[in-house]
Amino acid sequence: MALKQSQQVLEAIKRSNRPLICVPASGGPDTYASAMGIANVLKKLEKHPTIVAADGAAPKNLHFLENHKDIQPRLENLRQFVIELDASKTKVEEVSYEMKDDKLLLYLSPKKGFWDQKDVRASASGYRFDLIICIGSADYESCAHLYRENPDFFFRTPIINIDHSPENEHYGQLNIVDLTASACGEVCHDLIESIEPGLIDEHTATAFLTGMIAKTKSFKTNNVTPKTLQTASKLIAKGANRDLIVQQLYRTRSVNTLRLWGRALARLKADEETKMVWTLLSQQDFMHAGGAEDDLPDVIDELIASSPNAKVVILLYEMSDRNICAIVRTERPLDAIQLTSQFNTAGTREEVRLCFNKKTIVQVEQELTKAIKEKLKH
Repeated sequence: MALKQSQQVLEAIKRSNRPLICVPASGGPDTYASAMGIANVLKKLEKHPTIVAADGAAPKNLHFLENHKDIQPRLENLRQFVIELDASKTKVEEVSYEMKDDKLLLYLSPKKGFWDQKDVRASASGYRFDLIICIGSADYESCAHLYRENPDFFFRTPIINIDHSPENEHYGQLNIVDLTASACGEVCHDLIESIEPGLIDEHTATAFLTGMIAKTKSFKTNNVTPKTLQTASKLIAKGANRDLIVQQLYRTRSVNTLRLWGRALARLKADEETKMVWTLLSQQDFMHAGGAEDDLPDVIDELIASSPNAKVVILLYEMSDRNICAIVRTERPLDAIQLTSQFNTAGTREEVRLCFNKKTIVQVEQELTKAIKEKLKH
């Protein structure tokens, strides 16, 4: 008799020792918070999880979650190079090494006797991680450089794919994709509850609820269902600190962030026909406001709140190296990746990021908005 899906997930986790949790590019607070919640559960199961995020460190407004510092920006030390020495007849007395002209010299001193070349063998070890848990990744490409730099690792390692998006391509060996859920935090709660409800403590519950509140704009989006609210109630009953979550997500804006908001809103432009809004931030804006790139997700959220009828929101900003980057966020059924397909983009169907070299912010504004308008009209 086939195992239920939740039991299959549990068996996959049991067989794993070092699981890797992947957060995709432009995944937002929901995927970060859900990843931290899943990491808590894995630790309770005596595993050694690592979280790696395509966009790097967790957003500042998630720093109240206890394991936010554990998130890594890159996949490093995936495999080790092993030098095997047959010491059955000749024992090792001392090992030392030195770097010389970009070469590593390894010195082995025997207790007696000597070794020759036939006693030494070199090989590459297996991968450091034995299970991948992707949260909120519609496909491999959503993991951006994590996948591009290590495709063989993704193809050779079992994947548990957790998502709620209808665009998900079910690429995992186990696909936990709930289209009725409002957020990855909700999917994660339902999965862990079906495995063992006792695994969800107050820290895990707070992480999952954080994902749900962030994704639904505090339960204001149109995909919130009675089940969503019931799940939120269960998490609060398990100790999730709703007041802390709301305080950290929405009530702790710095003066610098507020100044950046003001500058972005002052330049807000709109195209009524395509329901697209956009704005620009120069390096001078960042300097005068005292803001930083970390504040940009908050700026995007404020643009959306200020433009409730907008289907596409674009934030163009100038980097410290004078290159121009953009964040494009869309509402379903629009696809941000499709709308920006002629550019080099990274992200999800809901949000992408793209950068332009050797162009002014005005040139990028004209080029990008024109391209997106044309696709929206067809």
